[in-house]
Amino acid sequence: MTFRLPLFLGVLPLTLMGCADFELASSDEGGARGDTGNYAPGDGAGSDDGSDGSDYEPEEEDDFLTLPPATTDAYVFVANPNRDTVTRIAVPSLGVITAEVGVNPQAVATTEDYRTAVTFNQGSDDVSIIDAATLGVTTVAVRANYNSMVMSPDGAWVAVYHDEDRGDEGGSSGAQSFNEVSFVRLADASHHPMVVGFNPREIQFTQDGNLAVVVSDAYLALVDLTAENPVPARIQIAEDLLDPPVAEEVLLSPTGDYALVRQFGATELVVVDLITHDVQRVDVGANPTDLDATPDGSQAVAVSRDDNQLWVYDLADPFGTPQIIDLPSGEVFGSLVMSPDGSKALLYSTASGRSRYGSWQRSDDSIAVHSLVKPVSGLRVSPTGGTALVFHNKGENGDVDTDSPFYNEWALTLVALSDFFSNPLRLPNAPTAFSSTEDGETGFFIMETEPYLEVIDFDTLLYDEVQLKSSPVHLGVLPETTTAFVSQEHELGRISFYDAATQQLQTITGFELNAGIDTE
Repeated sequence: MTFRLPLFLGVLPLTLMGCADFELASSDEGGARGDTGNYAPGDGAGSDDGSDGSDYEPEEEDDFLTLPPATTDAYVFVANPNRDTVTRIAVPSLGVITAEVGVNPQAVATTEDYRTAVTFNQGSDDVSIIDAATLGVTTVAVRANYNSMVMSPDGAWVAVYHDEDRGDEGGSSGAQSFNEVSFVRLADASHHPMVVGFNPREIQFTQDGNLAVVVSDAYLALVDLTAENPVPARIQIAEDLLDPPVAEEVLLSPTGDYALVRQFGATELVVVDLITHDVQRVDVGANPTDLDATPDGSQAVAVSRDDNQLWVYDLADPFGTPQIIDLPSGEVFGSLVMSPDGSKALLYSTASGRSRYGSWQRSDDSIAVHSLVKPVSGLRVSPTGGTALVFHNKGENGDVDTDSPFYNEWALTLVALSDFFSNPLRLPNAPTAFSSTEDGETGFFIMETEPYLEVIDFDTLLYDEVQLKSSPVHLGVLPETTTAFVSQEHELGRISFYDAATQQLQTITGFELNAGIDTE
């Protein structure tokens, strides 16, 4: 364990600079395309006698918040991977201070009491524990070749592991294990490495933070975080260890009694009693490809892609008879996103190549199918549940005609969930981050190498385009404000603040390495 004093570079006064708005797509580039109608069951691609979901790969969801900012009641922390630093933004003064951490920080989180921020530094295989007020840094070495970090809900622990789905090889050379997780207790900066099972895919915590559940391909590892020296209790969840179905997702009951595990290609959910460690199974239809809890935590919903059904379980008694809802014949839906109030959900597939999504009204279990300009690569719902944002990848054209203005283009479709009217936007490059104000009225996104901040009005489905000084790297929203911040590529540090309420942009440049400060 090493200790490092912060690199203090001053609190910077800011002045306001106005900015112009630009349209993203004119009418000759595709413009807006409204959708107020539905496909009839079986319309378009697909057979008349049901879906053929088994012909497709697993569902995937793009993560537009790979480096989410960490917020406290007074500060926002942003990792700067290329500069081995963390930037602390004071709220509401917008004072900016930078502290050195390890090499290539790839994640940042803050504790529940707002006093501590933590970064995982992939290039140096360590974790930096940062005092939020003083920026004093304590560095703890962890095992090599990790690429992901999660924090317990009480902020007492972080866990670091290698997530194969991230698609990189970690930060170090030499021997590499794919079975390990490092837990770090923040109070005493102690490191607790352990072997949990091949290819850990996800780590979740019970709501009280006392138990960590690590899901790997064939095992669940239960880690008692109240112990002085935690050790994993490994529970076999695959009946066939020679060719186990891949465990892709774990869902914990709100009481912390059960863990439900979804395995790709299976016909059952694995139910693990977290107290007795008993393993049982419940039917789920063929090939469940998504598993989500309702916002109130009372139910779990599994999407059975091959059987074209939704299976709804009571999380208080997952062994009870589930409700089974048939999806429209001929469609392929493998993923589900709930609205914040749980009144509806959106169904889609990232694997089918079909330009459509479904809307499930939970009051009567009716499901309508709606058209899109391209197949779905990711989907988000605004904080108030009024608008959906559907992301489309450039090279995933699926059933799109070659003469479409969206063929072989990046795109984003804004959907009003009141009447499912849509406004698709053609984009010049890939979206890399998305955020929204806490009141749910405004959204923001940035794109790779494009020097713009895109501002979305969730009520009108209109957007504005704000010119930035250089290519954006990271995006977030200051807590309890309408102000977005965008860190940008610059060797000496650059960050811009945009207030959606006043449409004012302010930019500071040169706040690292004792550089000259340029405020606009």
